[in-house]
Amino acid sequence: MAETITEARAVAKTVRIAPRKVRLVVDAIRGKNVADAISTLHFANRGAAEAVEKVLMSAIANAEHNFDLYAEDLYVKEAYVDEGPTLKRFRPRAQGAASRINKRTSHITIVVSEHEEG
Repeated sequence: MAETITEARAVAKTVRIAPRKVRLVVDAIRGKNVADAISTLHFANRGAAEAVEKVLMSAIANAEHNFDLYAEDLYVKEAYVDEGPTLKRFRPRAQGAASRINKRTSHITIVVSEHEEG
């Protein structure tokens, strides 16, 4: 008799932090227990940690509310960052020239699940 494993997800779209910077933070919490992940994010010395923590808390709340799961039993099953739309801006340069500045955005996705027994 196979028991169904329920997972809950949360997505933050168009977060104004470059995906490369967010991936450094997300890689640190993938596979961890949610309590350890929250602690890691709380003490991470990165600007993206705040945005990732917000998405993680939302995923936990979704698991508790929608699937009646307990936060103590959850772990970060999946965590990934995709590139969002890039805002293109221009900065004046020497001799009347202009350089393009790419302001990159991220889509942060976190999936939490119960530990599989067995």
